Amino acid sequence: MEGEREFGCSRVRTSWDDSEEQFQDSMEDEAELQRECLQKFASRDFIMEPTIFNTLKRYFQAGGSPEHVIQLLSENYTAVAQTVNLLAEWLIQTGVEPEQVQEMVENHLKSLLIKHFDPRKADSIFTEEGATPAWLEQMIAHATWRDLFYKLAEAHPDCLMLNFTVKLISDAGYQGEIMSVSTACQQLEVFARVLRTSLSSILDGGEESLEKTLPEFARMVCHGEHTYLFAQAILTLLAQEEQGGSVLRRLSQEVQRYAQDRGHDVSQITLALGNASAYPRACQALGAMLSKAALNPADITTLYKMFTSLDPPPVELVRVPAFLDLFMHTLFKPGAKVNPDHKHKYIYILAYTTSVVETWKKNKRVNINKDELKTTSKAIETAHVLCCNENKGSSELLAELATLYQCIRFPVVAVGVLRWVDWTVSEPSYFKLQTDHTPVHLALLDEVHGAWDLLSCLNCCCVPILWDLIHESLLCFSVHCIQISTCHQLMQPLVLQLLTKLFETEHSQLDVMEQLELKKTLLDRMVHLLSRGCVLPVVSYIRRCLDKQDTDLSLIRHFVTEVLDMVAPPYTPDFVSLFLPILENDSIAGTIKPEGECDPVADFIAHCKSNFMGS
Repeated sequence: MEGEREFGCSRVRTSWDDSEEQFQDSMEDEAELQRECLQKFASRDFIMEPTIFNTLKRYFQAGGSPEHVIQLLSENYTAVAQTVNLLAEWLIQTGVEPEQVQEMVENHLKSLLIKHFDPRKADSIFTEEGATPAWLEQMIAHATWRDLFYKLAEAHPDCLMLNFTVKLISDAGYQGEIMSVSTACQQLEVFARVLRTSLSSILDGGEESLEKTLPEFARMVCHGEHTYLFAQAILTLLAQEEQGGSVLRRLSQEVQRYAQDRGHDVSQITLALGNASAYPRACQALGAMLSKAALNPADITTLYKMFTSLDPPPVELVRVPAFLDLFMHTLFKPGAKVNPDHKHKYIYILAYTTSVVETWKKNKRVNINKDELKTTSKAIETAHVLCCNENKGSSELLAELATLYQCIRFPVVAVGVLRWVDWTVSEPSYFKLQTDHTPVHLALLDEVHGAWDLLSCLNCCCVPILWDLIHESLLCFSVHCIQISTCHQLMQPLVLQLLTKLFETEHSQLDVMEQLELKKTLLDRMVHLLSRGCVLPVVSYIRRCLDKQDTDLSLIRHFVTEVLDMVAPPYTPDFVSLFLPILENDSIAGTIKPEGECDPVADFIAHCKSNFMGS
């Protein structure tokens, strides 16, 4: 019994010792918590921090002194935010617009946040609070701060807080703004929303929207292999729809070209999405040539045997933009060599790709129309011989112009000739050595436009491809390409883009007067483009040239004179708003001499003031 009592006393003493140790530990924890809180209270303007109330609560629960808190908060209160507000009020009172002051403060604050942002501290916010901070939801409601988060997300792609914020912005319905944020591509849910929003805006906006959003859209899709595969799979499925399918097919091809231009080999994905796996031999041959970016007789022979059989593969299989581009390099590039024994196979595959029309019903091919296959093959062969014969000079080519004109009636030949002209006139000395007012290579382009009426009849996937090749072909020089816009209004923006690039290019091999004459010729083509309905884009460009003051005023006066000679009332308000300020510039209209009693400048200004200024 006595031993038991001693054991019991021992138990009591042990329990008492444990309680004393716990009490000491608790006191130490409270002291540490107080020191931590006091350190925060001693920081500058901590009273303005959103965590001030939680910190005060923790401090008082730990037994902190209110007097000490008041002293630290008041001594370290410098009123930075209040000082900024006071200065802003002073600026407004001096006459600065409130919106301008607000923008000034926000931009400066954004630059400071970008400079001093710490992703580890940002991630700790979610760890400490355990929920979405209320201030974060308030910030994403404003475009200024959403833009800040986009820039921070680009600079810190691994920050969990920023990735979560991007998802919050997407959930709030601002998918259209996230297209340029690469971190959005890492979250499938966000990427799918952005992709859907982008495709809807492209389909609703038409050609103008496509050209405007294409660079950012392609960059977003090509962020990684997973985003490229996901987006191309969606585009391939949607391209099969009748409504909007052709636009999405073109968009898919534009994205594919964007990826290839940046050194990405996407040939296997392209073939897989094109159902090439059902034809393994054709898939292997195409994949080899696309990966190496070069045609070869062995793989071409494989395709030739398959497409000359009684049951050839679908023509869609070879309607790949990069594949057709390889044919242009092989058959129309000056100096290119083709094995004579296999040349007819190259020509046949290219003709088959661009001329054969298939009819499908319920995923089953019911008809193959090859009516134009033989004539297309003959035209390609004739044009190839005429263009790539190194022994033919300009004089010899003149004798064959009639034959070449007939060949150009076929769209694929027109593309080849344009590429050939492109490569020919790309030589730096081309314009310097030309003495004719219209060199033969440029004269060919006068006839090219006639072939493009056939494009609308093909109703096939190669149409966007041909347009892509046209774009590349015209990049160097083609004064008479304006003829294309005569028959194809959809190409007018493309032609204007070419003319503006040529107009802004300095041809150092020409003297000053020759450069002026060349630019004057380009302006004449712009005037012709204006006469075909491309009015506002042309006048807008000349207006920008005048505003930038980087164009010889004699050229702008020449443009104004030519336009006034061809226009007549009634005018649209948009045209007047762009063209009238050019005429009202003293350095332009003041130096245009009227012919006899007729003063077109004064007449135009008087007409505009009497019909538009009062409305």
